Amino acid sequence: MSTGDEELAKDLGPLAALTIGVGTMIGAGIFVLPGNAIEQAGWFAVVSFLLGGGIALLTALSASELGTAMPRSGGAYFYVNRALGPLFGSIAGWANWLGLAFASAFYMVGFGEYIRVIFGLTGPLMVGPIALPAVKTIAFLGGALFVAVNYIGAKETGRLQNIIVILLVAILAVFTVVGALRADPANLPPSKGFGPMMTTTGLIFVSYLGFVQITSVAEEIQEPGKNLPRAVIGSVLLVSVIYALVLIVMAAAVEQGFIAEQQVAGNIAVVEVGRLILGPAGAIALLIGGLLATASSANASILASSRINFAMGRDRILTPTINEVHPRFGTPYRAIAITGALILGFIVAGNVELLATLGSVLHLVIYGLLNIALIVMREANVADYDPSFTVPLYPFTPILGALTSFALIAFINPTVVLICGGLVAAAIVWYLGYARTRTEAMGELSEFILSRSESMPDAAVSTAESVRPDGGRHRVMVPLANPQHEENLITLASAVAKHHGGIVDAVHIVTVPDQTSLEYAADHIGDHEEDYDALLDGAREHAEALGVDIETHTILSHRGFEEIFDAARSHEADTVVMGWGPDAHGSPGRAESAFGEMTTELPADFLVVKDRGFDPERVLVPTRGGAGSAYAADVASVLQEEYGSEITLLHVADSESTGEEFLTEWAEERGLSDATIRVESGDTKEEIVRAAEDASLVIIGASEQGLLVRLFRGSPAQQIVEEVDSSVILAEKSHGRSLLDRLLSR
Repeated sequence: MSTGDEELAKDLGPLAALTIGVGTMIGAGIFVLPGNAIEQAGWFAVVSFLLGGGIALLTALSASELGTAMPRSGGAYFYVNRALGPLFGSIAGWANWLGLAFASAFYMVGFGEYIRVIFGLTGPLMVGPIALPAVKTIAFLGGALFVAVNYIGAKETGRLQNIIVILLVAILAVFTVVGALRADPANLPPSKGFGPMMTTTGLIFVSYLGFVQITSVAEEIQEPGKNLPRAVIGSVLLVSVIYALVLIVMAAAVEQGFIAEQQVAGNIAVVEVGRLILGPAGAIALLIGGLLATASSANASILASSRINFAMGRDRILTPTINEVHPRFGTPYRAIAITGALILGFIVAGNVELLATLGSVLHLVIYGLLNIALIVMREANVADYDPSFTVPLYPFTPILGALTSFALIAFINPTVVLICGGLVAAAIVWYLGYARTRTEAMGELSEFILSRSESMPDAAVSTAESVRPDGGRHRVMVPLANPQHEENLITLASAVAKHHGGIVDAVHIVTVPDQTSLEYAADHIGDHEEDYDALLDGAREHAEALGVDIETHTILSHRGFEEIFDAARSHEADTVVMGWGPDAHGSPGRAESAFGEMTTELPADFLVVKDRGFDPERVLVPTRGGAGSAYAADVASVLQEEYGSEITLLHVADSESTGEEFLTEWAEERGLSDATIRVESGDTKEEIVRAAEDASLVIIGASEQGLLVRLFRGSPAQQIVEEVDSSVILAEKSHGRSLLDRLLSR
């Protein structure tokens, strides 16, 4: 299994990097959409393509600076996540991933259309006894092929792109040169105004999705500081020129009305223009060109999109298991497989216009965020931000890039914008519901705001606090009930939290009679708990004095002890530190109640404290080698780190020599080789009680006896707690056990 530190081989040279961008952009956008563009905007379609290229160029400049400063797999997603934080990173990641998947499906449907025309398919394809739409079937099979090509590796993908793009540019060069000789300004269709031109720009912007994807494979580019800006900016300029020349030829080399006739007839307009100006050979060349163009777009998009979810997995916005790299091919094969499945699903479910415009809107969102990310990285004075290429005319360039990207969305089909808005909202929900508790990096924007909280607006600070990730912060929940034990519980919790770089979550559970509604109790809480907030105020003051971050909560419930487990789940606690009640919570020797043990799993690690004064100077840890005592040893290590505790490890064995050998090895495995080793023979409980006379604190791993055994025989841990004079901590790891194990295990 790979880890979040997986690296990808640098297999892509400068030409391969350039052709990823050019190959992604010169696709269905230039071989399918020009006819629609001319019909919608007249000769202003040329302006639409140039305007789209201008917007793309602004973002390409920002992407080049960010890419040279941070050449990491993930491209735009990574930059937004690093600068704006994982909330916006989730939006950018999902938008980039799904946007490329939509675009890939769009390109493959275009691929299927060209295959249909080349082979003269007029009806459905028969696959055995089933009749399937020819275009969709071909698109599906072609998509599966390109997913397989990307599965093999980036080097093979780069070589394929080189061949496809060079042939494609050669075909378009012949088309534009010969077409320019026939061009007549009198043939230009009349302009249809500014509004249709902007709408057309939104439609054809799918043609400019490729350049940022070069940064998605930045980790695989040789000499990224030099080759990445050349590839990003060069691909936009090259493609913009090609688009403008092709549009001029299509608009001026044929008589007015010709494009409209081809659109009505369902023909591919660029192919029919080629037939008119170059003859049958020209039509064949452009059919081959269209086939290569759609194939190269899909191929490059699959390559880039699979790297997006690879990067999201690395940052734990998706599960890190998606990061596994193939041992032979060196590619993130799981990410590629998932992306491929999405693309094939979109091919089956979507139509050309929907897929194209969905890809456009999602990428405009990303481009806007990317330009803002550049501004944040500059203004926050990030220490390791040292790009080898810098944006000219800063901050004008990224500001204009962000504004134009977001503004263009307003001219796209409202239904598509609504769908994309739903996807953005889903990405936010995904972050808040899943990724926030798993991802670690906070983002430079939040760091900047929170580090200047006294001078920042309260709304900004509050927002930054509310969305900050806590997946990297160990959460230690402390249920509080008795002010006499509050300080010691918070002290222990703070030590655990400090060791893990975490946070203390103090929870006061107020038990309300079943006859009283929780709503009424919330309005009359003083009737149920006098000075209910004093307990949490004291906990906050004590934790802050120990230098640990703390959150406090009051929970009203009809249940008492059982509510602790629900709170641990809802607060996503990693560790729970709680007091040992007089009745041991109905389950001697365990942190769970007798009823809860029958119905629930232990939701976190538990430290249950029998408090007789917290003194971690001399800590005794009895062990028989089980999981419970291993966790007890871990807790002792935390106390040693925080308070310099002297640790004694006790093992009761039949043979002193065998027991000493076992205990020495056990201590070394847990980093406690400096602990005092004590081996005794005799009754385990009596030896623990005797050894505890020299200890100020005893930490015991929780009994693994089952429920019935404990109920009928009692618990050794409970007996030890009653007989020793020092405080005792019962340590139990989070676990899940079957009902049979819970009842009968020994």
